[in-house]
Amino acid sequence: MSAAFPGQDRAKHMGELKRGDERWEVFIETQPDAEVGPGAVRGRVHFVSGERRRTTSWIFLELSEREIQERFGEFSAVELWHFVAALEG
Repeated sequence: MSAAFPGQDRAKHMGELKRGDERWEVFIETQPDAEVGPGAVRGRVHFVSGERRRTTSWIFLELSEREIQERFGEFSAVELWHFVAALEG
């Protein structure tokens, strides 16, 4: 079981990112953004591996959760690994 993270109740599991022995569970968290407009949704990506967590800033802004999931699907595994590496600090 992955460690809990802020926003987990609003997150959808998108799959697992694997390379060798390293594995990260990948989640997309969405949240309504009424400041932008009615129905607007923002999203960010969480990477969870045991007790380790990495989280992007709010990188998606779309009209629906479905559109955020579609945009996420445009990322390759290589691009997701780049996020993990950049978020290590």
